[in-house]
Amino acid sequence: MAATGQQDSPEQECLSCSVSRYGSTDSSGEHGHQSNSHGNNHSNHRFPTATAGHWVGADQEEEAIRRKLKYFFMSPCDKYHAKGRKPYKLILQLLKIIIVTAQLVLFGLSNQVVVTFKEENTMTFKHLFLKDYDESTDDSFAVYTQSDVYDHIFYAVDQYLALPETTVGRYAYVYGVGVNGSALSLCQQYYKKGRIDPANDTFSIDPHVITDCIGVNPLSVPPGPLTNSYKNFTLKFHKFINVTIEFQLKAINIQTIINNEIPDCYTFYITIVLDNKAHSGKVKIRLDNQATIKECKDPSVSGHAENYTRVAFDVAVALVCMLSLLLCGRSILRGIMLQQEFVQFFRETLDRKVCWADRLEFINGWYILLIISDILTITGSIIKIGIESKTMSSYDLCGILLGTSTLLVWVGVIRYLTFFQKYNILIVTLRAAFPNVIRFCCCVAVIYLGYCFCGWIVLGPYHVKFRSLSMVSECLFSLINGDDMFVTFSEMQESSTLVWLFSQVYLYTFISLFIYMVLSLFIALITGAYETIKHQTQEPIHITDLHAFIAECTDAPSSGKFRGLETSPCSFFCCCDRTTTYEDVLLVN
Repeated sequence: MAATGQQDSPEQECLSCSVSRYGSTDSSGEHGHQSNSHGNNHSNHRFPTATAGHWVGADQEEEAIRRKLKYFFMSPCDKYHAKGRKPYKLILQLLKIIIVTAQLVLFGLSNQVVVTFKEENTMTFKHLFLKDYDESTDDSFAVYTQSDVYDHIFYAVDQYLALPETTVGRYAYVYGVGVNGSALSLCQQYYKKGRIDPANDTFSIDPHVITDCIGVNPLSVPPGPLTNSYKNFTLKFHKFINVTIEFQLKAINIQTIINNEIPDCYTFYITIVLDNKAHSGKVKIRLDNQATIKECKDPSVSGHAENYTRVAFDVAVALVCMLSLLLCGRSILRGIMLQQEFVQFFRETLDRKVCWADRLEFINGWYILLIISDILTITGSIIKIGIESKTMSSYDLCGILLGTSTLLVWVGVIRYLTFFQKYNILIVTLRAAFPNVIRFCCCVAVIYLGYCFCGWIVLGPYHVKFRSLSMVSECLFSLINGDDMFVTFSEMQESSTLVWLFSQVYLYTFISLFIYMVLSLFIALITGAYETIKHQTQEPIHITDLHAFIAECTDAPSSGKFRGLETSPCSFFCCCDRTTTYEDVLLVN
């Protein structure tokens, strides 16, 4: 153990790879080399005792802690050979991948039906209540004369009153939701005082906003005494800001029967806005539609009984994720406890301190990834159960939670590929390149934000893609990837020659800088890290104290020496006859 020698390249490769390989070789092969090779490259990792400056034979305590560390960083296969226990936790993670993905697919099919029903009803309302509506002019739909404003207002109200006789769909009025207990509210907002005289370049405005509303009821029961009063609705065009028409409609989505689900009852909150806040002579018209979902009263579907299969499946997914959460938390706790024992051993026995890099080796990032995924899945499953029981309607939130959790679960599959050295190159390359990539992105972000602010201020009034900061960022990011280049150039308005010339310089410099320089440097950083990892065995490698300490253990997993570790009694987190709390039961660094 104390013999010195020249370390060869295979030993460097073994110690530089993932620590999960510590138990992957037998005692007659590489470990024979390991125990007899600690040359100049490892001279700083020898562990003197507190009373002597040379190597001494490892006592029983040192061998025990070294064996615990080696077992902690073994892969599930090596732990199977070392203890003979099957990797049940590994099987649990693979099962979780399957059921979480199946849950997401089932939710996606249901959510697609809901979103489609909402979008189709929104389009129906636009064609029903907006006069001369054209889908191609949805964003620029507007009127320009006073008579057209009145026509669109009265047309929307008339269509609402005649809805049962005109629409193909089955809708119902909602009473008592408007002003004075009416079904529909017709309101206008205007300045308290407004006098504008462009001829004399004078104006007098009181910016306080006044709101006037009248209620309209359908002709059916209950009777509506205010039914015809909307015809006397008069606008103060010289100071009016907007006109809003608000009402609610009910509908039932029966197409959910296709997915063996009980149909949902919808309430649509419809708002029609005629916007004149710009006072530019153009009154913009838009229709907004919000929907809420609730359980229908006394649902009845012939030949269809209550089916709780999906709810039971969601509960099963939540329980599996809860078990995975407990196991991952237990593994992190065991790693922290083993870290404390290792640090205490170094401090008391070898009189040395353990660096933070070695301390963080005991906290596996895959555990944290799985814990986050489990929390998101459990929360999403609870919301999904609420949606299926018709007590909640948070489809968007549930979709975000389940989608993110599924993404993290599938990303976690990469850790199984790290058991193989050739597949581990992706993780190792990302880990090596990450610090330089972050520093590089910070520098590039400064230039990128400068272009964003400049483009928004200068080109925003003249180009539709530069109207807001978010749109500017999206446009510039698309240009970096080579999308819509010609369209971005051609849509620039030439109303101002100076701004047009500036736009040409702006776009050419941005494209040249980011495509030919920034992207090339970014790719060079990743390539450089890959080449470094690929040829790492040809150069001296820095081995940490932890790795060098574990490398002194030459016991193969099949040697039987790992079966004699002390066991602990039963507890909630540990099964009977398990090893002490230093066993890693799930993942590998």
